[in-house]
Amino acid sequence: MRFRLQRPILLAALALAAPFAAGGAEVREEILVIVNNHVITRKSLQQAVEQEHASLYRQYSGKELDAKLRDARDKTLQGLIDAFLIEDKAEDLGIKQNVNDEYIRGIIEDIKKQYSFATDADFERALQTSQGIGLEEFKKFQKRQILNQAVMSREVFQKVAVEDQELLAYYQDHRDEYRQPSRFRIRELVVAKGAGPAERAAARTVLAQIQEALKKGTSFEDLVREHSTSPSKATGGDLGWIGKGLLRPAIENAALGLKPGEVSGPIETDKDTYIIQLVSAELDLVKPFSEVRPQILEKLREPKAENAIQNYLQNLRLRSNIRFNVPKEQILKGS
Repeated sequence: MRFRLQRPILLAALALAAPFAAGGAEVREEILVIVNNHVITRKSLQQAVEQEHASLYRQYSGKELDAKLRDARDKTLQGLIDAFLIEDKAEDLGIKQNVNDEYIRGIIEDIKKQYSFATDADFERALQTSQGIGLEEFKKFQKRQILNQAVMSREVFQKVAVEDQELLAYYQDHRDEYRQPSRFRIRELVVAKGAGPAERAAARTVLAQIQEALKKGTSFEDLVREHSTSPSKATGGDLGWIGKGLLRPAIENAALGLKPGEVSGPIETDKDTYIIQLVSAELDLVKPFSEVRPQILEKLREPKAENAIQNYLQNLRLRSNIRFNVPKEQILKGS
């Protein structure tokens, strides 16, 4: 089950990916805050704040943007602190050891495949363009994101109670969300009309023979294999499942007027005559509650979890060693 992380924590994780990296050598930075055994430097905070500002400028404008910018530094600092606290909690829970380099490498390969990046270099160029970070920083960001999701899911999200009555009520009120696309399955028997009078007469004779054989109980599939001029004769005319609206209206309307196993009369087109048999139909079906229950549970848990998340983070802060080397008021002023 995936959990949607709060944005300050995500941005913090990205900023913390390489707070000391510069030219491949470690650079001493002014330490603003010590969080357990981790440090937040002035540089890492500034990187996170700049990323948050850039995101806010893309989303907001005017007075709303001004209000968001006023709170950005405070929220980003707290996000940096919380990212370290959750990382330590992941280690305590035994989660961190499972999110190893091989696991992260698999995620990177999946992303490359999804977006058609042939090499790591291609992917890294895209990262530099879109996010201003390299591949190694992105790997560290992915690791922190996964740890955040795992901790929040285990410690908060799964513990939020949702009554079965709530789940069922949501299902009843939102049945259209779980409606399956209508589809049907037919067998076709196609007889070419022919170009000249003799061929047309021969076609009519074949159709008469087919209809007579159907009356006597001959298998429709056998008749397809014997008489159909369509390539589908190799499968007994079975076209597989077809979404509603994909066939010619005359054929589809005929199919939807049949019961499973029934055979239509001749259906004329410009060049051919069709006879079809309905194999099965799934029309206007809604997925059963048992199938969609996990999705509904996750959807209803998320808003309920917001207060629980804040309480959980507050408890983590109280139980942790957080020390400000520079007074918080000065940090928030940027001095």
